[in-house]
Amino acid sequence: MKQSVYLDNVPLAEAVATFRRALVAADRHRPLGRELLALADAAGRVLADPVHARASSPAYHAAAMDGYAVQAASTRGAAETTPLRLVLGRDALPVDTGATLPPDRDAVIMLEEAVPEGDAVVITAAVPRWQHVRTAGEDVVAGQLLYPGNYLLGPADLAVLASAGVAEIPVWRRPRVAVIPSGDELITLGSPGSLPVPPGKILESNSFMLAGLVRELSGEPDVGPPVADDPRSLAEAIAEAVAGGADLIVLNAGSSAGARDFTARVAREMGEVLVHGVAMRPGKPVLLALLRTARGPLPLLGLPGYPVSAWLSFRLFVRPLLLQWQGRAAPAPLTEPAVLTRRLPGVPGFTEFVRVRLGRIGGRTVAVPQPRGAGILTSLARAEGLLILEPGCEGLEAGATLPVELLVDRAQLDGTVLAAGSHDLALDLLAAHLRAGSPDLTLASANVGSLAGLAALRRGEAHLAGVHLLDPATGEYNLSYVRRWGPPGRTLLVTLAWRQQGLLVAPGNPLGIAGLADLARPDVTFVNRQRGAGTRVLLDYELERLHIDPREVQGYDREEYSHLAVGAAVASGAAGAGLAILAAARALGLDFIPVTAERYELAIPESSLTHPGVRRVMEELDRPRFQEAVEALGGYDTSRTGEQRWVEGQVSSGE
Repeated sequence: MKQSVYLDNVPLAEAVATFRRALVAADRHRPLGRELLALADAAGRVLADPVHARASSPAYHAAAMDGYAVQAASTRGAAETTPLRLVLGRDALPVDTGATLPPDRDAVIMLEEAVPEGDAVVITAAVPRWQHVRTAGEDVVAGQLLYPGNYLLGPADLAVLASAGVAEIPVWRRPRVAVIPSGDELITLGSPGSLPVPPGKILESNSFMLAGLVRELSGEPDVGPPVADDPRSLAEAIAEAVAGGADLIVLNAGSSAGARDFTARVAREMGEVLVHGVAMRPGKPVLLALLRTARGPLPLLGLPGYPVSAWLSFRLFVRPLLLQWQGRAAPAPLTEPAVLTRRLPGVPGFTEFVRVRLGRIGGRTVAVPQPRGAGILTSLARAEGLLILEPGCEGLEAGATLPVELLVDRAQLDGTVLAAGSHDLALDLLAAHLRAGSPDLTLASANVGSLAGLAALRRGEAHLAGVHLLDPATGEYNLSYVRRWGPPGRTLLVTLAWRQQGLLVAPGNPLGIAGLADLARPDVTFVNRQRGAGTRVLLDYELERLHIDPREVQGYDREEYSHLAVGAAVASGAAGAGLAILAAARALGLDFIPVTAERYELAIPESSLTHPGVRRVMEELDRPRFQEAVEALGGYDTSRTGEQRWVEGQVSSGE
């Protein structure tokens, strides 16, 4: 089978412009048509035509207060010194709020401002005409323009329309979007044999994201089953979507240049390929095409299979089109100036979109770059912003201040607690408990290792850091490291838990590993933690104690950034052993060989203690339900959880 190739690496701006021009030329840039909709179903829809009032509101002069309907002229002369007596039934007629004003009356006196006196009421102030009266048409007059076309209706607008007698309204039709996942490796979630996931297979997940994005934009998604990697199957699925009335076809995966990527070939056979390959990362393999159909040209987008690439390509090309088809303009992005926490190299000739976590520290917004891999979906789900590196950018240095496009409400940043440092499952659990008790707070963790976490505190880039650093000279955890490498001034160390560190091995321990000394065996492959991680510091200490040269350990240079990642490497057979916590072994069904118990603490600069989220973190540590949940993970001792000790940092770390 002939392999597909890219047409070009089209610059992003040019790709967007090319797609727009083609849609205009094909007359596919306008709203899709009108439909008449009952008012009760119209929230979130866009008016196709102007709407005029069919009735006035209110339709009559109405009392706006409980009291007495009067002729304003009859109250002249009333004052504190000359009270006026109004006879009930003749001069003053009782009325309730909303009641029709009697035809010969033009004002209402509030109940509280009239004193009953036999068959009359006494007033001490004259009233002007139309006091406390809602005149006919005060809000809406029959025939007046209520809303123009292309207006997005909200809940309050529905009440206005109802009060004006409008029961049905013309709106733009919702776009129908066919979502077609493709790939021989895909299996459907919930199908027989889908769990555990068979080797070489992937649970199809992108369609859930893409359908959700369509619904967010008031479109109607139609998700088909995964299609095999062959041209005939793809063509049949596309033809079925066209016959089903799709306005847009989104084909996920198969748009790259591999031997089994046939989207471009099929699109050429069924229409015209406008763009194949955009100079952006992630999302380079995106394909833009127009199909020939009996209904006229129909747009087809081939989105890359990697989830972050698919999301970004949708955001750049599909989102504006769905809004345009409903008479809406894409809103201008909200941006926030943020300080970059680490250097980002640029990619010459490419527009790159970097996911970042955001938080406010010391009066400034801090941006923590997330992993740049296009397949790391969790980095997208957890990101609060997008940092855009333009094609001419050679890179950004740590400490640079630049605009970040917000993916969340700006107010959410105030409730984010940025945690850097060592990974721990109890810290993940703490984040869940914090959010459950305080929905406005988020604990966002960056698993960079204990030493890097202390460095982040020193630079003012995190509110707290998880640390477990053993001092070989004293046998004490964390104190000397925080003193030397942590922030200047006082830092509070709060014990999260004591935990068991050990070797993770395959179930049944097939290699017969007894301890760290066996890492020097030629038949044992190891997976390590990154440089600066507390687990790495512990390993180096133990290897030195055992007189083992790290070069004797096969896999010493292979690094992972979390205990679960180490466990996954062992569980998959990519490594025979890895040093991690017992909770990771429990989570992945691995055997565990104990090495030591260690103290895991949260290092919190004194300045962070004023943050409401940090205070809630410390409160949560003392809650029995949290401590019980940590113990249930396995390998944790919470008897000293919440214990505090202060450390005075050095003014200069010598870095």
